[in-house]
Amino acid sequence: MTSTDRTTIASISTPPGAGGIGIVRISGPHALALLKKVFRPAAHHCPYESHRVYYGMIVNPTTARPLDEVLAVYMRGPRSYTREDVVEISGHGGYLVLQSILELLLACGAELAQPGEFTKRAFLNGRIDLTQAEAVIDILSARTKKGVDLALEQMSGALYRSVESIRQQLVQIKALLEVALDFPEEDVEIVDRDTLLTTLRTEVFIPLRRLIDSGNQGRIIREGATVVIVGRPNVGKSSLLNTLLQQERALVTPLPGTTRDTIEEYLDLNGLPIRLIDTAGIRENADEIEQLGIRRAHESINRADLVLFLIDGSRELSEEDRHLFRTVDRKPLLVVINKSDLPQALQVRDESVMLARAIAISARHHNGLDVLRQQLFERLTGGKEQWQEEGCAPNLRQKVALEHAEQSLLRFRQGIENEVEHDLVTVDLSEALNQLGEIVGETTSDDVLDRIFNQFCLGK
Repeated sequence: MTSTDRTTIASISTPPGAGGIGIVRISGPHALALLKKVFRPAAHHCPYESHRVYYGMIVNPTTARPLDEVLAVYMRGPRSYTREDVVEISGHGGYLVLQSILELLLACGAELAQPGEFTKRAFLNGRIDLTQAEAVIDILSARTKKGVDLALEQMSGALYRSVESIRQQLVQIKALLEVALDFPEEDVEIVDRDTLLTTLRTEVFIPLRRLIDSGNQGRIIREGATVVIVGRPNVGKSSLLNTLLQQERALVTPLPGTTRDTIEEYLDLNGLPIRLIDTAGIRENADEIEQLGIRRAHESINRADLVLFLIDGSRELSEEDRHLFRTVDRKPLLVVINKSDLPQALQVRDESVMLARAIAISARHHNGLDVLRQQLFERLTGGKEQWQEEGCAPNLRQKVALEHAEQSLLRFRQGIENEVEHDLVTVDLSEALNQLGEIVGETTSDDVLDRIFNQFCLGK
């Protein structure tokens, strides 16, 4: 698969805002010619050797007005990011400077790159597969080091290798079935049913299910998990938020109803990005503004991956506590008893369902926080300290394709077990192969590709 677009594109590749340096990237057949139009090297003779850095000025060829002092590097294809001729101009990192260089290149014949177009060309030109292209998005959007590590594993081809291993097994099975179809009258059995079913189980279904199961882990690493702190007013929700974040993010007062709206911050929990939400205290007879906050609290609870249900251990449980517990006990839940530094008034035996596995902490004095963090991590990861082997964790698009492939293979296996004619069961086998091809980009439609690469920023 190669790119059929022979235009030369250009874009600013560094983020908006002031910085020490900024990069303008060019890719396409006229990249070097464009550089020669606008670049005046300091050296009298400039051979423009590939992968050599040259110092000089960007100059408007029409007006001879200098725009910036820069370093320029030319990378001859295919030894470049896109496998095309690529030029990168490193200038000062002010937006106006970089924009003026880009506008000059566009005036000289370049076209403005679309979001993700450099990476799309790398994919179309065979430098990377689609899983590696999507990993670029994950690297750019990663919120924790674990997210970066997972994305780098994908960039190295970890997911591709896992999918390709399954796909090759299916290709071999399909080839055997086709041979059996071509020679139906042979006395020798070409396809042994028991051997085929064993291969399907060990080499296809087990690794396929392992990949599907790792998708939820990958979602948490990429997107983060939503943890909502819930409880009556003044049980210490804002204090817990501040303690976990190690900063004074929420106001803490002895007055009930201080928090009138949800407060959201991200927390790095052992490499997991946690979207931590402090909610308004939920109680009856709240005023109109507080009721709006309570409504948002319920909305947050509905979206939560985990609820921290907070109780004041220095007071007896109220009917409001019990009612609120009944509204959240169907969600993944951790019950936390706060204010363990004060004399305790809870009757644990009388509330065995609610308090049986509760964690006692003091948000004010930071007691029990290590146990709480560990419990949070285990609940969100299923108690698994390590992620899937080689970091193979498909994103949602990839996971859906894997699930569709699994469904097709279940029908295929059923057909083999029931001794259905080979020409009929190969239809399901071909469908599974197409789904796996969707993941790596071999059979992916243009509209899906457009949706994927439109997620990229300009210049990447």
